[in-house]
Amino acid sequence: MQTKLLGLLGRSIEHSFSKKYFTDKFAAKGITAFTYENFPLEQLEQLPELWEQTPNLVGMNVTIPYKQSIIPYLSKLNESAKQIGAVNVIKKRPDGTFKGYNTDYYGFLKSLLPLLEPHHKKALILGTGGASKAIQFALKELQINYKVVSRTPKRLQYSYLKLTKKVFSDYLIVINCTPLGTFPNTAEFPEIPYEYFSPQHIAFDLIYNPEETEFLKKAKEKGAVTQNGYEMLLFQADASWKIWKK
Repeated sequence: MQTKLLGLLGRSIEHSFSKKYFTDKFAAKGITAFTYENFPLEQLEQLPELWEQTPNLVGMNVTIPYKQSIIPYLSKLNESAKQIGAVNVIKKRPDGTFKGYNTDYYGFLKSLLPLLEPHHKKALILGTGGASKAIQFALKELQINYKVVSRTPKRLQYSYLKLTKKVFSDYLIVINCTPLGTFPNTAEFPEIPYEYFSPQHIAFDLIYNPEETEFLKKAKEKGAVTQNGYEMLLFQADASWKIWKK
């Protein structure tokens, strides 16, 4: 029987978490029916060819920059992926087409919940990409009001330049959904007024490599509770596995 192939779809993914995580998981549990590989694509237009050439490919994680642009290649979305408008997991259907799911929002929600205190009622979301959309969905589930911060703000969004002390005193959760600070560009960080962080704040970074980004370091210096994206990644990866093995 042919081994079922899983993988990670993205760009510049050689340092990603998923391949090692699933390879180690399969080895530890004695799972031999599945293997996991990286599939770096420079252009998403190469995807149908990849699918054609790997008929034993049954599922993929999807990462930057394809979480939104992959949607037209899918035959169906589950309800959360549809509402979020971004996909980080796909699974092959019996007819050979692929269905999209979103487990990012679940991973974030599970990781954030233990940190929440009664005063954490509002959040700032830095960035507008596919990951940001999943975070927005999770915050709605938690009934936490939020504002998105963008370099090119639309209506009801904040500009990075307009983040005042008053804004920071109202929004006590700050979530970095941008790739700024990701390895190997570890010196980068979102341009926000870090001096307004306080011990009342949670600073959450979706990045997991490095373990502590400049964003988290600067927030921690002001006493904020900090959390990186590693735990979120574990939760979303386990949710991915449940989808694939059904």
